Amino acid sequence: MLQISVNDKHQFEVVEQEGQLRLDDSPADCDIQWQPGGLISILYKGKSYTATVEKADLKQKELQIRIDGQIYNLTVREPIDQLLGKMGMDLKATQKIEPIKAPMPGLVLKVMVSPGQQIKKGEGLLVLEAMKMENVLKAPADATVKSVKVGERTAVEKGVILIELE
Repeated sequence: MLQISVNDKHQFEVVEQEGQLRLDDSPADCDIQWQPGGLISILYKGKSYTATVEKADLKQKELQIRIDGQIYNLTVREPIDQLLGKMGMDLKATQKIEPIKAPMPGLVLKVMVSPGQQIKKGEGLLVLEAMKMENVLKAPADATVKSVKVGERTAVEKGVILIELE
């Protein structure tokens, strides 16, 4: 059984029994076919949809798809993920988030976060000027800013911790 979360709002249990897909213990009147180029052909309750895969993070078991211009974020929990969660060993919760370090020597132009702030994966944290180029350092995962170790207009060396996350 798979547990699928859609946009962190709707939860579904999906099971395949005797070649038929069941959604929340009811027969799912649908047919899903993967097509070349990241397209998904979906026939649901007699209506046809085409979905495109926008992003896929197989390690995190997350998928972002677009159907009729609407974005849907899907998270899949396989039986092993469900078992580990029941045992208090949720892999996502236990993954340590590494601090943000300067990838090269440079000058901190702008700090865009503050301690205690909730951040999302891909969100800009600070701007580092190096070799006359501005580089936006982004969050590697959803996290909370634990501390900011540098201020604006601060020169930093490669490898120096700039921001700690938790």
